[in-house]
Amino acid sequence: MDTQKIIDAEQSYLLQVYQRPNIVLERGQGCRVVDSQGREYIDCVAGIAVNALGYGDPDLLAALHEQADKLWHVSNLYHTEPQARLAKLLCETSFADRVHFANCGASANESAFKFARRYARERAQSAAGPFDKYHIVAFTNGFHGRLFGSLAATDRPKYQQPFEPLMPGVRFAAFNDLASAAAAMGDDVCALIVEPIQGEGGVHPATPEFLAGLRQLCRQHDALLIFDEVQCGLGRSGALWAYQTYDVTPDMLTAAKPLAGGLPMGAVLMTQAVADAIHPFDHASTFAGGPLVSAVAAALVQKVSQPAFLQATRANGDYLRQRLAELKSPHILAVRGAGLLIGLELDIPAAEVVSAGYRHGLLLVGAGPNVLRLAPPLIIDRPEIDQVVERLQAILGDW
Repeated sequence: MDTQKIIDAEQSYLLQVYQRPNIVLERGQGCRVVDSQGREYIDCVAGIAVNALGYGDPDLLAALHEQADKLWHVSNLYHTEPQARLAKLLCETSFADRVHFANCGASANESAFKFARRYARERAQSAAGPFDKYHIVAFTNGFHGRLFGSLAATDRPKYQQPFEPLMPGVRFAAFNDLASAAAAMGDDVCALIVEPIQGEGGVHPATPEFLAGLRQLCRQHDALLIFDEVQCGLGRSGALWAYQTYDVTPDMLTAAKPLAGGLPMGAVLMTQAVADAIHPFDHASTFAGGPLVSAVAAALVQKVSQPAFLQATRANGDYLRQRLAELKSPHILAVRGAGLLIGLELDIPAAEVVSAGYRHGLLLVGAGPNVLRLAPPLIIDRPEIDQVVERLQAILGDW
């Protein structure tokens, strides 16, 4: 495999919306990937918290091969067994009564916004006067996607400004600041969206008091509470769903990244009260919840929802945070997170540490200008964690 030819072809023919290192990844196994030159890396990115079971998981491969021999795609015009099985599994392992499938995290969030507005309109049908209960409250440093609606709720002016005007009706409040949230709420708000653990925004967990307060505000203003668990859900927090660690139940929950083990898929989990407001033809998707991705997703959910698997995730997350706290570097300001979603706050640019990681056999990713995000496959073990920390120590020792 000619690495430079591949890079040249990518730069000649692919729209340049990414900045990539000069390596070409070729294969992977477990928590490790190998590039076209035969160099091995421990993966602490996992496809941005997607590859929960790493690479080459036998159960995912078996589900993929079995379903590939049957049906890949028939559209949502027809019933398929894998989709029904997955929907049942997601409801049985969460608060949800109903599930809607999407293609990614951003489209799941867009779907949730539509459902929230439809819910509010249904409840307002008998009310007099114009309909104005369409506003959505989101939070500083939150990230919900890059489509027009999800981008409008993403606190990134540099991402928003080139594409304005975006979806109207979004207000921002300060994350983990209940007074700020209360000031943004009103009877014209149909929904509030929040990440229980902010990922792109620097790996900031919400406080229990904050989420409990948001639940109460939503009740007070007859608004829906949406938890965006696109990145922190499905075992990443150490629980199957992050909301389960807070004793606060949302009305809707969006999931995506790890859901189909690396195949593109999203979902909106919701209560029956929300589902009752949605009618045939209110929303649709050609590809969402197709039989192939649903079969793989069902295998993943079954595996990561096992108590022993989640216990190991929590224990290894605790161990990784403990080992990171032992790093000897004056540039480390904080270690925070939950489960295997951990932020290492630095006083040097995270991008420079990510770049140095390639030379030391580590795949790393940032979460803002000075936070290194560690989101390895959930199957990482303690010897691999020790290797990650040793390599990070060598990297930070260069500063």
